[in-house]
Parts: sequence; structure tokens; C-alpha cells
Amino acid sequence: MYAFGVRVGLQLGPTVTAVCFLAAGVALGAASGLTPGLHVNTLAALVAAAAPVLPGPARGVGVALLAAGVVHSTLDVVPALALGVPDAAMAPSTLPGHRLVLAGRGREALRLSALGSGTAAVLAALLGWPVTRLLRPVTPVLRAHLTVVLAAVVVFLILAEPSRRRRIGAACAFAASGAFGLLALGLPTHPLVGQGDLLMPAFAGLFGVPVLIRGARGHGPPPQDDAAVTARPRAVAFAALAGTAAGAAVSYVSGVSSAVAATIALAALPSRVTAADGDRAFLVATSGVNTANTVFALFAFVAFGGTHTGVVVALDRSQAPLDLPLYVCCVLLAAAIAAVGVVVVGERYLDAVRRLPYAWVCAVALCLVGVLALVLAGPIGLAVLGGAALVGFVPVHFGARRVHLIGVLVVPLMLGP
Repeated sequence: MYAFGVRVGLQLGPTVTAVCFLAAGVALGAASGLTPGLHVNTLAALVAAAAPVLPGPARGVGVALLAAGVVHSTLDVVPALALGVPDAAMAPSTLPGHRLVLAGRGREALRLSALGSGTAAVLAALLGWPVTRLLRPVTPVLRAHLTVVLAAVVVFLILAEPSRRRRIGAACAFAASGAFGLLALGLPTHPLVGQGDLLMPAFAGLFGVPVLIRGARGHGPPPQDDAAVTARPRAVAFAALAGTAAGAAVSYVSGVSSAVAATIALAALPSRVTAADGDRAFLVATSGVNTANTVFALFAFVAFGGTHTGVVVALDRSQAPLDLPLYVCCVLLAAAIAAVGVVVVGERYLDAVRRLPYAWVCAVALCLVGVLALVLAGPIGLAVLGGAALVGFVPVHFGARRVHLIGVLVVPLMLGP
């Protein structure tokens, strides 16, 4: 069959195999995305390590890895909203999203996140190759001036705080988290599983543990209102585009994570959008960053051979053949499934958290985060978790936004080689 001058064919055997691996990847991504604080890179590293002994073709392993990455990047908003324990890339929007839940707008927040992730996946798939060609000459310049770009973003975010006290708190939070990142992220680990992951305890401590400790004294999320999206369509479109653009920008630069991209996305939002729809716009933008980053990083890998995300590193290590049309189609299908899953699973997640004794929910979540830190980094993981939690209370004390804690990654990146 021909469509628009392109021959389109369907082979039943390979298609069934791809769908089976896609389903496996969706299941893995859902399990990791719904686990509080678990980073997608940890899952990707484990799957890549197991790839040589997994039954089936290497191309299927590649499909499963990419599907897991996209589903995780979409569903990780659920524990971030319900419990306040984020994946690294969701950290900048943790408090805005949590505020929506506490205001009874959790069902709307889930739909906003699904809109951000789904729109970013479609835009990234459509624009992946043109953007890759466009950024080919720009990437070296961006790498050479990355410190200046990041410094400008940091200054903008600090000055955007509405009062002098909050600006001081923002600067203190950025400096403290940056110093903590320099000291902690290079420590040796003794993990029980994998190769060692200090990002998980660092981000869980900075952004999640303070929320859980404070939340244990409360009564948990209130009953959630209707699911109507009250954000203006124009604001949602701006935020989704900003998240996609930020995810694209960092997909071609080594060492820049999705969490940094989320910070850039927040800075890129027009003031007229943040003034009227701030929390909702932040949630849409940061939800789109991780999904867009996964897709654009795949194009960058095919074009330049650069491995700029944990999922793509795992794809490279698995030695799966580069079948871009197959991978893009599977990523879009996985993104569609995940967008529906955010709403369906997320509403049940929120309802379960609301019905259970919230102090016990917070205690169990804290224990789970501690166990994960121990498993993924060894005893040093618990130390990093505790130290990060102390730093995480700095912006709370001053009433500043938690986004400034992203200094834990930005400062080492700015001062690194």
C-alpha cells in the first residue's frame, strides 16, 4: 500500500513481537513511574544489564526500553501529586502540583499533566528530525556557553520571587543545594542493585521528604472537585510548547538532565501566562519536558551517536539495531497509553491516599524512600537522603519556591569540566 508516495507494509510476525515488547515496556514503566522517588535511569540501567539474557530480538528490547522511559516520564507525576515524592525531572513542579491537589484540583492536575506529556510526545515526534538538523551547528555553541545560559536562568528565577525575603531564601536554597550537590553526588556508593544512584536519594530528600514530614501532621488531601480544566487553552499551549522546547534543547547537550530542562522551561514561560495560570502552566511544562527529552534524545542518538539520557544509554548498551520509524511509532503509542493511564490510575491513586490515614501513608512512603535509597546507593544513600532533607527545608523557611533547589545539579554542571 502507498500513502503520500511512501510504501507502507505490515508484517504480522515482527508486528506481534513489537507489540509484546511494547506491552512489557509499558508495564515496567508504569511500575517504576508509580513508585515514589524511583528514577527512570535506574530502571533503564537494570533492563540494559539484563538485555543479553532476555529472550527475543534485540530490536524488541529497544522497543521495551523506550516504551518504559516514556511511560515512566508520564506516570511519575502521580506519586509527585499524591505524596510529594518526585522523580528528578518532576521536582520543579512538585509544590505547584501539590498545591492543586490540596486545593481539591487533583483531577484537573492529572489531566493537565497528561496534556503536557501527550502534546510533547506528538510535537517531538513531528519535529524531531527538523530540529536535529537545525541544532547540528548550534549545539557546539550552546555547549561552549552553557554556564552563561544556566546562570541567566538562575538569576531570572531568583529575581522572579515576589519579595526581598523570598529572593534571599531563593539564593540561599540555590547555594545550599549547589554546595550539597558538589559534596554528595560524587560520593562512592555500595548499592545492593545496579551501579549506584545518588540522584534518587538526593531529589527525594530535597523535594519529597520535607513534604512528607510536614504532611504527616495534617489530614491529607481533601475530596477532589470536578475534572474540568480551568486553565486557559492559550496558557496550556504555551506551557506545552515551552516544555517541548526545553526538552529538545537539552537532548543534544551531554550532562544536562531533564530536571535542568524543567527549570529552563519554567523560566521560558511568558509572565502573562504564569501570572494567571502559574501552577497549572508549570505542571503542563514540566510534564512535557521529560517526554520530549526521551523522544528528541532518540533522534540525537541516531543522528550524532550521542547518549544524553539514561534510556538512550541503556538502548546503546543493549546493542539494539537503530530502527527509527519503529521506535518513534512505539513511543507515540506508549505515550498515548500513558496519557490515559495518568488519568485512570492517578484518580484511583489519589482516592486511595485520601481514604487511608495520611500520617501512616506518609510514614510508609518515607520508609519506602529510605529502602530505595539503601538498595540503590547503600548506606551512603541514607546519609545523602537525610542531608538533602535538611537542605530541602531552606526554601520552606523563607517561603520561596522549591525550584531553586535544582542547584544540586546546576552548580556541579556550571563548575564541572
